[in-house]
Parts: sequence; C-alpha cells; structure tokens
Amino acid sequence: MPLIAFVSPKGGVGKTTLAAHVAALLAQRGHQVLAIDLDPQNALRLQFGLPLREESGFLGEITRRPLWRQAMIETGYGVRVLPYGTVDPLAALETAQALQAEPELLVGPVREMLADPERIVILDSPPGPTSAMSALLPLVDLMVVVLLADAASAALIPQIASNRWLGRGRLATRAGERGVVVLNQVDLDAPLASAVFDGAAETLGARLVGAVCRDEAVAEALGDKRMLLDARDGPAAEDLRAVTDAIAARLRLAAPGQQGRRRGSFAALSDWGLR
Repeated sequence: MPLIAFVSPKGGVGKTTLAAHVAALLAQRGHQVLAIDLDPQNALRLQFGLPLREESGFLGEITRRPLWRQAMIETGYGVRVLPYGTVDPLAALETAQALQAEPELLVGPVREMLADPERIVILDSPPGPTSAMSALLPLVDLMVVVLLADAASAALIPQIASNRWLGRGRLATRAGERGVVVLNQVDLDAPLASAVFDGAAETLGARLVGAVCRDEAVAEALGDKRMLLDARDGPAAEDLRAVTDAIAARLRLAAPGQQGRRRGSFAALSDWGLR
C-alpha cells in the first residue's frame, strides 16, 4: 500500500497536525495505518495522546537496527505509531549522518512495512531537506506539501509548481512531480491570505488538494489530548476530512473490503433493459 509523506520547506506550518489527523481519519475508515515520525522534535506521538514521558522510538535508535514491529505503539485512534524517540541534538545529528552514509538502515524497514498490501504508511518529516527523507524519496507515492497562506509560503509556490523545490536532479524532479499542496491555517477574511489562496489555486490547479481554515479548536484539541475527527468539531475538522478525501481519491484508496471485490451480474438490470 502507499507511502504518504507530509513535508514542508519551512517549519511552523502545522504539518504534524495534518499528518496525524489524516492518519487517524484513514484509520477511522477502516484502513490499517502506520505513522512514522522522522522529526527529532518527536511531536507526532503527542497528537495521538501518548504521554510526554514516553521516550522510546524508532528512528532515533536506527543505528542500533531496532525491530520496527517491536517499536510500534498502539494508539486509541487505530493508528500505530513509530515515534522518533527522545534524543539530544548531538544524537539526532549522528543519526542523520548515519542515514546519509547508509540509507538502507531506514529504507529496508520501510520497504518491509510497505510489503503489506493492506497497510498505509504515513511519514511526518522535519522541515527542509533531510537525510531520512532523501533516502525514502524513491518509495514515496504521494508527497503532501504543507504551507501557510502567507507571503513566505507564496514565494515557494512557483518552485513547487515547476517540480524544482526538492532540487534539480532527476530523482528530486520526479519526486516533486508526486507532490500536492495543502494550505493550512487559512483565514480568507484576511486580504493577504485570500490572495495567496487564489494565487495558489491558479498556479497549482489540481495539485492544490485542500485548505484548512484557521481554527482555535485545533490548538485546543491538542491541549485536551484529542483529535478533530468529527465534522461537528468545527470548520477545521470539516476541512481535514475534505483533505483526507482528496488524498484518498488521489491514491485511489478503496475502502477496506472493497479491493478486488467482484461485481455481481445483477440479473434484474438486464430484465429492465440495462446492459
């Protein structure tokens, strides 16, 4: 099944929040979902309500070749999580250097995860280029680029539209072609945000797969250790469901139990003159 990477050229855009909610919403629909935190900040686990004292992880221990199945943590949202793990900055740097020297440390386990046809794997990547994300680029099926509706993000949209935002090499360009964009924390009543949204829609076309409005309920939900999984939770919750719908449609994710289902002959249709 597919590998979905949530990435951003800049930090502070709400990428981890989006990755966690899409993972939980897909699990809510019956999919088997595994979310991997590639960011040394180790924040993904908090989105799923895991305690701050939970310091175990996967990528932070990658040089010790941990068994990913043993490192998985079950959450109350039906998503299994591989936290980064609690590490100091020097250890995070050493992990990045190890992955640059030996990408297979991470690529091998992720390839094993993807071998299960029922599993969706979601990556929460740190902002900007990283050795972990570079190693996994060839495996990524969809790259969700999260931006804000502000001037700094607007300056990046032409690079994304031209598939050059990951670099100019052949691999980077091909990976860029698999990228779609979500604008986060959008306030359409603000003139700049409205202009950025309109410009992104015109420049990116169908590659702009959604926008999530600015909503205090998002921050409050994290503070309350819960997620916005019901449209009644507010406008941002409704937007998050729409983004999940768009991602599922883009990847043609069939509902569990529907994959490979044979269509019946429906004899009555023939009687009614329908072929």
